[in-house]
Amino acid sequence: MFLGDWLLVNILMFSDPQKNIEQLDLEKSAKVADFGAGSGFYTIALSRAVGGEGRVYAVDIQKDLLEKIKNTAKLEGLHNIEYVWGDLERLGGSKIQENSLDAVVIANILFQVENREVFVTEAKRVIKPNGRILVIDWADSFSGMGPEASRVITKAQAQKLFTDKGLKLVREIEAGSHHYGFIFSK
Repeated sequence: MFLGDWLLVNILMFSDPQKNIEQLDLEKSAKVADFGAGSGFYTIALSRAVGGEGRVYAVDIQKDLLEKIKNTAKLEGLHNIEYVWGDLERLGGSKIQENSLDAVVIANILFQVENREVFVTEAKRVIKPNGRILVIDWADSFSGMGPEASRVITKAQAQKLFTDKGLKLVREIEAGSHHYGFIFSK
């Protein structure tokens, strides 16, 4: 088994993107973004969830990861994804129009973000009034399985980060055995 395969198996064992996205109750024609798309697990699940009439924006700062997502989507016959090379730690860095999306997914990325205030502001900027933000992140480092212990953003810290930006907590969700999850709205 290759390292990438091992990582995929372990991530999916701890947190299921499809199950987490189902808790957002997206319409088939929804416009959504995957902020920090990374490996594309959430992008692909979002693409299936919103169907052919929906639109998914995979946003990441690493061009090679966006290319890998594009290749996976092509192999799976998914054609409703736009690939955006952007810096989510800059206001406007997603290159997505203000108040244009039904939802943003932020999964397993908060611990990597340096400028979290701007990152959250950018997510809030692109969602419509009453739009939602799904936040999933590691609850701990789990002996090296998650992020370094010093980089973990606790559930309480994450909740405060989003509510301090004027977002309303809709509900906490079950996000897997090693993750926490929230849905916030504008």
